[in-house]
Amino acid sequence: MTTVKPSPTFKGPDGLKRCFWCASDPIYIDYHDNEWGRPVTDDNKLYEKLCLEGFQAGLSWLTILRKREAFRLAFKDFDPVKVARFNDKNIERLMNNEGIVRNRAKIEATIGNAKATLKVQDEVGSLSKLIWSFAPIKPGKAPKTFGDLHASTPESHALSKELLKRGFKFVGPTTMYAAMQSLGLVNDHFANCHARHTV
Repeated sequence: MTTVKPSPTFKGPDGLKRCFWCASDPIYIDYHDNEWGRPVTDDNKLYEKLCLEGFQAGLSWLTILRKREAFRLAFKDFDPVKVARFNDKNIERLMNNEGIVRNRAKIEATIGNAKATLKVQDEVGSLSKLIWSFAPIKPGKAPKTFGDLHASTPESHALSKELLKRGFKFVGPTTMYAAMQSLGLVNDHFANCHARHTV
């Protein structure tokens, strides 16, 4: 008896093949098609992504996507200059905000990450310059099977180590590899996914 291996892609109602992980929800499909893997160089968007990846730890990314607008409203559109000024009163306000993930350690880390972002901008020039310096020199081969995907890489370990050294929190190597995938530092759309070539 032979077992049929699950496919790493699925065909959507529009006939296009997409990575398996976005099949469950239209919000996911939109994120997959229009954001995931597309290069991001804007510092505020990079700071936002680092923080949201931290909030996602232990949850599904779909949960974060559904709350993203509430997060943006709560954290002043992830402007690090504004968030760096948050105080205890702001933390209490956020802890009572049902629209976001109410985790004190992650909220405090988001404020701390804002301060760390500003320091990186002063010392390096931009958060983008620092993060993109950890992009792999050679692009990896297009993943064809589930076994071709990684939870972390030497580059994500190095990026995590650098960010931790600079005061960032919730930036472990697995979290950073997820960020690298979504921010376009690596292209992990499967080989027969329609978005791989547009990314």
